[in-house]
Amino acid sequence: MNVGIIGGGVVGAAIAHRLSPHSNLEVQVFEQNPPNHLEATGAALGVLSAVISSKLKGKHLKLGLESLRLYEALIPALIESTGLSVPYNRHGILQLFFDAEDFARWTKTQSVRQQQGFILEHWSRQELIERYPELAEARSHLTGAIAVGAVYSPQDRQIDPVALTQALIQGATQNGAQFHFNTSISSFRIEAGAENQRVTHLYQGKRQGKEENAIAVDWVIVSAGLGSAALTQTLAQPIQIRPVLGQALHLRCPNAMRIDSPVINGSDIHLVPLSEDELWVGATVEFPDDKIILEPDPLALEELWQKAIALYPTLAHAEILRTWQGLRPRPEERAAPIIERLPGYQNVLIATGHYRNGVLMAPITAQKIEAYLEAAL
Repeated sequence: MNVGIIGGGVVGAAIAHRLSPHSNLEVQVFEQNPPNHLEATGAALGVLSAVISSKLKGKHLKLGLESLRLYEALIPALIESTGLSVPYNRHGILQLFFDAEDFARWTKTQSVRQQQGFILEHWSRQELIERYPELAEARSHLTGAIAVGAVYSPQDRQIDPVALTQALIQGATQNGAQFHFNTSISSFRIEAGAENQRVTHLYQGKRQGKEENAIAVDWVIVSAGLGSAALTQTLAQPIQIRPVLGQALHLRCPNAMRIDSPVINGSDIHLVPLSEDELWVGATVEFPDDKIILEPDPLALEELWQKAIALYPTLAHAEILRTWQGLRPRPEERAAPIIERLPGYQNVLIATGHYRNGVLMAPITAQKIEAYLEAAL
């Protein structure tokens, strides 16, 4: 059975990796960009924040927690099978609070997580400073208030999203999957069915009536991020996805962070330690309109750095090694992510619109897609 996956970012790569061991499946991935150009994946920090989510229940939380569990087996297996390095921070996430009432409300979250089988530690300001004296001066950039306490999630993780995607691609390729980079899918051959239509072929580039570009498929999986909107429009079942800009800084600051430091979160930004001297700082910034144009905002980057300095004053002396940005796909008027069969089609599955959680939910998305296909066989 031929499976065509459109989109080769972290989600598409995870799906290919999950499906590739199945001997009855021929997996092909079509990615319009070159191998070293990752759009939403390349703009992510790889913060796997599921346990420390403020949500108490719901589908989104359930998916995140399930995916977090999958990572614990996936990463060692990937490293062993590919021999590649996949940096994976197992020191958890530390979230700082600057408002006493907001901090107090997390005692309920802590109780709920305990019932769900996860740990959340609720630290007073004194406990925070005893463990991390370097955070004694942490303040809110907006209000200037000092940190009143913190919640520590030892089971959350952080992973290098580019290294992860490369390992997934190599692992899938070793299992027989084929990746076609610099290859865009522009249209489909559709066959009417008794109840629903079927896609029988994909077309590369402009069709122009030429059949040599036709790729036969039994199943199609659309995991093209923002590109999923145009593809579903072509299939006459449009899914609206809005671009949201994410921006990040790569900083160098000697002896800034401990080698065993968790990811530090506060004021809607993440400080991601890479070594004792380097770290990433990142945040997602809402776009003011619907234009799908990647436009770095120098003012937003400056504000991001100032927020980081407020959390970690030592960073005032940091050197900016690079800045980067990317667009995250956020579904319009529906919850993220979208993992379902496309209405009107027997053999088209959608795995897109993960917004801020594409890296976190890549493993569970792949598992869900695998379950769809197994049920159809």
